[in-house]
Amino acid sequence: MAKDKEFVKEITPQSEDFSRWYIDVIKKADLMDYSPVRGCIVFKPDGYELWEACQRELDRRFKETGHRNAYFPLLIPESFFQKEKEHVEGFNPELPWVTQIGDDPLEERLAVRPTSETIIGYMYSQWVQSYRDLPILINQWANVVRWEKRTLPFLRTSEFLWQEGHTAHATQQEAEEETTRMLGVYTDFCENVLAIPVIQGQKTPSEKFPGAVATYSLEAMMKDGKALQAATSHYLGDNFARGFDIQFLDRDNERKYAYTTSWGMTTRIIGAVIMVHGDDRGLQLPPRIAITQVMVIPIGPAKTRERVLPVAQDLVKVIKDAGVRVGIDASEDNSPGWKFNEYEMRGVPVRLEVGPRDLDQHQVVLVRRDTGEKEIVPIDQVANRVPDLLEEIQQAMFDRAKGYLQEHTKPAMTIEEIHTLVREQKSFALAGWCGDDACEAKVKEETGASSRNIPFAPPTTMTSCVVCQNEAKHTVWFARAY
Repeated sequence: MAKDKEFVKEITPQSEDFSRWYIDVIKKADLMDYSPVRGCIVFKPDGYELWEACQRELDRRFKETGHRNAYFPLLIPESFFQKEKEHVEGFNPELPWVTQIGDDPLEERLAVRPTSETIIGYMYSQWVQSYRDLPILINQWANVVRWEKRTLPFLRTSEFLWQEGHTAHATQQEAEEETTRMLGVYTDFCENVLAIPVIQGQKTPSEKFPGAVATYSLEAMMKDGKALQAATSHYLGDNFARGFDIQFLDRDNERKYAYTTSWGMTTRIIGAVIMVHGDDRGLQLPPRIAITQVMVIPIGPAKTRERVLPVAQDLVKVIKDAGVRVGIDASEDNSPGWKFNEYEMRGVPVRLEVGPRDLDQHQVVLVRRDTGEKEIVPIDQVANRVPDLLEEIQQAMFDRAKGYLQEHTKPAMTIEEIHTLVREQKSFALAGWCGDDACEAKVKEETGASSRNIPFAPPTTMTSCVVCQNEAKHTVWFARAY
C-alpha cells in the first residue's frame, strides 16, 4: 500500500498548482515527451491514439456532410501571402521561412505552412472554371508551424497537428451556411464525444481570423476557469477568391468570384479533454474517446490464478464482442492496488475486478473511474451491463462539465467585476460591449481577460458597455484564455 500512495503523490493536486498538475498528468500518463526543438513535442503512442480517435470521429462527420480529404504542400511561396495583405500581417510574426537549399539561396522565400488558405486558394483558381465545378468541399489532415513565444504541450506548440477544411461556393449564402454547418459539426463532436460543453459565438473584429469576413468559435471552460478555443469556422467572403482569382462562369454567363470558407480543430483539443475532466488521480477520459474503455483485472492469491485467469480472459472476449474496447492486465509484477491506481491515472472509464470470491458467487465488480462507485454484476449480465454503464458515464461526465460551466459563468457590469470574476472566482464574465475596439482593449489591459466570443444565445442580454457605460451593441464573454 505504501507503494500505491507514493504513486498517487507523483501528481500535484489541482488546488495547489493547476499548471503543474497538467504537466504531471500528461507526463505520468505517457502521452508526450519534449523534443530537442523548442516548443515542439513528441506524441507518444497513448497521446497519438487519442488524436487518432478524434480523427476517426471528425472524419466520419466531415464525410457525412460531403467533404473529401486531400493534401497540399507544406511549403508556400512568399508571394502567395502578399496576395492577401491582412492574412500575411496576421501571421508574419509566427512564420518560419526556408531561405536556401544546401548552400544555394532560393529566389523566393518559402513559408513553412501556418495554415493553407493561400496555397489552396491558388489551386482552386486552377480548378474552378464554371459554376458546375462548385462547390469544392475539401478537408486536409496536416501539421502546421507557428513559432509561438510561450508554449504548453498540446495547448500551444510551435508545431501542431490539425485538420483544416477549405471550401469554395458559388454564392454568399452557400458559404455562410457552410460556415455555420461546420461549427455545428464541431459542437456535436465536442459535446457528444468529448463530453465538453461549448459556447458558440462570433469573434469580435479584433479577434477574427486574418483575412476573414467573420470568424465563429467554440469556447470551452477548463477547470482553472480559463477559456480554450476548441474550434473555429471562418467565412472568408470573396477576399481570398479575389486575391487568388478564383472566378467562374455562372449560369447567367457572367464571370463571378467564388465565396470561400475555412474551419479547423487542432491537437489542443486533447489538452481540453485533460483539463475539463481530469482530477487529482490523473486523466479521466470520456468513454467514447477512451482508447481502452474497460480494463479487466484478475485479483486474488497466486494459488487461485489458474482458476481466475481463464474466466477473466473469457470476459474480455465477451465484452469485446459487445463492441467495447477492452484490455486485461494479468501481469504478476504489480499488485492489484498498483494496477487500480495505474488505470485510474490513465483515465480508463471502467475497471472490472474478478477474483475467486466473485467466481464463487458468479459475479464481477465494475468500478467507475468518474465517481469511484462499485457495482456488482452477475457474470452472465456483463455483456449487457458494460455498454449501458459506459453510456451512463459519458452522460454524467458531460452533465458535470456543463454544471461547472454554468456555475462559473456570471454577468459583470463593470471592469472591476470582470477582474473579480476571472481572477478570483475563476469564471467567465458576460458583459456588454459598445463595439469600440478601445473598450475591448481596456478590458484586456486591466483584467487580463480577452473577448472570447459574442454568443449566439447569451443567457442574459447586457444593455450597457462594461467600460464606457454607453449602449451595448453586443453581449460578450470575457475570460482569461490559453
